[in-house]
Amino acid sequence: MSTARVAACGRRGALWAALGAVFLAVLPAQAAAQDGGRGQPSVPLTRLEGHGHIHLDGFVDEPAWDDIEPVPLVMYSPIYGGELTERTEIRIAYDDRYLYVSGRLFDSDPTGIRANSFSRDGFSGDDQFSIVIDSYNDHETAVAFVVNPNGARSDRSVWGDAEFTAGTRPFNSDWNAHWDGLAQQTSEGWSAEMRIPFATLGFQNTGGEVEMGLTVYRSISRKNERHVYPDISPEYGFFGFGKPSLAQRVTFTQVDRTKPLYVTPYMLGGMTQIPTLHEPPAVQAAYWDTTDEPTREPGLDVKYSPSSNLSIDLTANTDFAQVEADDQQINLTRFPLFFPEKRQFFQERSATFDFATGGFTDRVFFSRRIGLDRGELVRIYGGARVVGRAGGLDFGLLNMQTAPTGGRLGENMGVLRLKQKVFNENSSVGGIVTTRVDANGQRNIAWGADSEIRVFGDEYLTLRWAQTFDDEVVERNPLDAGTFFAQFERRRQEGFNYSARYRRVGPDYLPRLGFQLRNEFTLFGGSSEYSWFLGADSQLRTVTIGADTEHYYRNSDLTPESRSIAPRLMIAMKSGAFMTLTSRTSFESIRNRFRVADLRIDPGEYWFNEAELSWRLSRGSQLRGELGGSVGSFYDGRRVSLGLNPLLRPGYDGAAHDAPARLGWISPSTRTSRSARSRSTTRRSTRRR
Repeated sequence: MSTARVAACGRRGALWAALGAVFLAVLPAQAAAQDGGRGQPSVPLTRLEGHGHIHLDGFVDEPAWDDIEPVPLVMYSPIYGGELTERTEIRIAYDDRYLYVSGRLFDSDPTGIRANSFSRDGFSGDDQFSIVIDSYNDHETAVAFVVNPNGARSDRSVWGDAEFTAGTRPFNSDWNAHWDGLAQQTSEGWSAEMRIPFATLGFQNTGGEVEMGLTVYRSISRKNERHVYPDISPEYGFFGFGKPSLAQRVTFTQVDRTKPLYVTPYMLGGMTQIPTLHEPPAVQAAYWDTTDEPTREPGLDVKYSPSSNLSIDLTANTDFAQVEADDQQINLTRFPLFFPEKRQFFQERSATFDFATGGFTDRVFFSRRIGLDRGELVRIYGGARVVGRAGGLDFGLLNMQTAPTGGRLGENMGVLRLKQKVFNENSSVGGIVTTRVDANGQRNIAWGADSEIRVFGDEYLTLRWAQTFDDEVVERNPLDAGTFFAQFERRRQEGFNYSARYRRVGPDYLPRLGFQLRNEFTLFGGSSEYSWFLGADSQLRTVTIGADTEHYYRNSDLTPESRSIAPRLMIAMKSGAFMTLTSRTSFESIRNRFRVADLRIDPGEYWFNEAELSWRLSRGSQLRGELGGSVGSFYDGRRVSLGLNPLLRPGYDGAAHDAPARLGWISPSTRTSRSARSRSTTRRSTRRR
């Protein structure tokens, strides 16, 4: 090992020792968490019978609202438990068909209200009024509905108790539901009303009574201020105010979901004309001829909910023509890119089918394998999708049939997923089976079993196993044809938290209906960090020091393939600004030549170091956005990156001007073939036509 490498390892060891000393020094200082609605008795909501009618217009002026007591709110941020700087009144009611939510959101400076977005699911530093509903009362999943001062609506589904852990990204902003929300801006601030059909919410009716979990909040963007009900401590993490397990339990009576039937027929039509010139000697006189190629594409989508806890989707000749296109990405690794699912047919309770096997990409079932082949659309003849809940059991069933295309045979694809609550409200066990069979009977089958157990307090144990059977692969043994993942972690933001994980993927593991970034490795990894919440007099809100490390070994000879150690410092300001400083040391052992952008990476062993700084301005300020950059070695060359994403809000006219840009260049040494400079990594979104 070279002297420089020994010195680098010594510096890393010293840094780890320093971090460990700090952790041990401050570990005893633990604050008690405010658990929101956890352990609290259920609260009956006001039924509108005898209280009058709600006319949804965004003005909270109906007498029925005045008969309802507003919920007690606490400040979540920037100072937990601080005095609310603006008056907020949030009320909740219901009738036979709808859940109603209203907000009188007073503001001492109405010109300071942030209202920049006008589009569905858009967000640009806006003030917000929101409700998060754990409609199945499972303490794990929820749906969130948001309105901004322009009346622009957002909705998303939540799962995994809003925890970014064990390969789970717990939000889906591509989910869209049927509901109404309106807002009005006045000289006193703004107000909003929501009307959410019970037909949109899945729930379980027990003896004429329905229990759900509810959290409501208001955000004042320019102050980075959030008012929340119930009383939830921010030590539960980034989205602690939206965790289903901390929601206030509420009770409805005499509520029964209707049985909605949504039928969506479609017809796509078009005409392609191809002119052809006919000339002598084939003909006596030259002339033009036109060939017509008409396009006719009829199809049908049906959604039906026969009960409050069951949803059925049927499709024939599925129309994906208007699906939002993928964000553009540039690949600077030797592994494939991962693009999330955006098609609405697959969005309803999509978390039911989730079976992550490690990281944020790898999973046994990846719905983009259906109807897409290398980014191109594949005709889907039809299919069915069923999701529901019975008692503590979540279940999902899907079957789709695709047409032959581009030399590929037609295929039938199926998924069955089960997940059962055990021990306590935050623990579960489950299983999954996927099948992919082509017209010749060629099969790929995957099965898996998983468990997530809340052992005690905030400590969780996650175990997952999956195995595949493929007609084109000779599986040597279950270990080589399978993948195993284990993780033990503490889920809390304030104080000390940690995770330790192990993962093994065999060389014969091939989930053709899933996504697998890399094969044939064993991983040892972990992270640790300590976070402080600063007092009311400080400009800082939180300070976090921590480190992540991952070590990949080849299964065949146990030699190291990849390593990374990344100490980091994160500082969150009470204004909403956020800074992250990261130092990353990486090792890559390359045995096969590959390309990164326009560079060629030759076989060899590479150590490289990189420092990265990112600064996010407050989303509620006049000038907001992100500034960041990194510099360091990259394989046997150098890489420098600078990112700038400013957004200027010049005045209270709802206008905002965004000018994202990111520049970077790689300086190669003699072993790389050429340089790639000014590589843009701007993310854009368009629609397929």
